[in-house]
Amino acid sequence: MKYVEIKGLYKSFGEVNALENLNLSIEKGEIFGLLGPNGAGKSTTINILTTLLDKDKGSIKICNEEVRKNDANMRGKLGIVPQDLAIFEDMTALENVMFFGSLYGLKGKDLKEKSISALQFVGLEESKKLSKTFSGGMKRRLNIACGIVHNPELLILDEPTVGIDPQSRNHIMKSIKTLNKNGCTVIYTTHYMEEVEALCNNIAIMDKGRVIAEGSKESLKNLITNKNKFEVTVNDITSINEKDFNNIKGIDSVEFKDNKVIVSIDREINGLNELLLYLSSKDIKILDIKSQILTLEDVFLNLTGRKLRD
Repeated sequence: MKYVEIKGLYKSFGEVNALENLNLSIEKGEIFGLLGPNGAGKSTTINILTTLLDKDKGSIKICNEEVRKNDANMRGKLGIVPQDLAIFEDMTALENVMFFGSLYGLKGKDLKEKSISALQFVGLEESKKLSKTFSGGMKRRLNIACGIVHNPELLILDEPTVGIDPQSRNHIMKSIKTLNKNGCTVIYTTHYMEEVEALCNNIAIMDKGRVIAEGSKESLKNLITNKNKFEVTVNDITSINEKDFNNIKGIDSVEFKDNKVIVSIDREINGLNELLLYLSSKDIKILDIKSQILTLEDVFLNLTGRKLRD
């Protein structure tokens, strides 16, 4: 089921075109990665999606309902965890979450119970101190609690792990997976490609206001090549016959450099195992194997010409 559907979306600020014919679809119940270099249009897309901005042209729907600026009913279905911390440092964790919960229409006993539940979920239920005393990781977790207190159908997380320690990052990523298992659809933006690899079902790469590639991790990698490269270091390369490689299934190309055999292998065929068996049959000792498997960072750089953090 198409839960979020964006068609022909345009938005400009003066002479700057932020979005140009943006098309995007997100399935209900998935964790969707939205990637792009700075200035690609991600923030503008999120601001329109969360009703903060109006579009110039096009259609943007959530569950077949058109998104309009300042739509209070639509906002009640959404949770937003912004990159810039949206917490009050002179309030406790509970006071913060209750404040944001009240903005979503929660009241009385229901407000307090859901606020405590949100804090328990992010591991902050015991904290009685003012949030200005929190570590960076604790503030990030509080930021998430404020965004999920009303149990949103769609949660948008914009760089939720910026500048925090590995333990807090792992906690946040586990929390996102749990929310998703409980039925929450998630849109996730980040500059950490390893997080996308670990979390996201499908991914869209934006550049210059439009989607330039969309799909699963593997389908995006296949846009560049369906090959993996391996560098095998051996003790003696002189007894290797290059023609023998023509008979090894799955090996697309081979080159020799010093005492290294560098092979390109079809991803769908286990040619590496066949190569190792061949080397063993020649009594060649394998000293090291290095993988040069494509990453999403490679895909991103190839498609945009820029690193994700640029």
